[in-house]
Amino acid sequence: MASITDEITRYDELRNELEIDHTGEWVLIHDREMIGLFKSFDSAGEAVRRFGRGPYLIRQIGAPPVILPAALMYGLNRA
Repeated sequence: MASITDEITRYDELRNELEIDHTGEWVLIHDREMIGLFKSFDSAGEAVRRFGRGPYLIRQIGAPPVILPAALMYGLNRA
């Protein structure tokens, strides 16, 4: 199974091609494969159900990456 870093790397490999015709759409990448393109985050999120646990990447094409604090990424705020 791929890591989230692998999923981001795969997106970066596809980015230029995707931005030509799909800017603003959402892409779902799982296990280093582009699963599909979606018109909304919610529709991409629904597609995730078939994979169970991640990692997977849902990203809006052409948008800058979101940087999450380490506490959110790694669950460091759990009581």
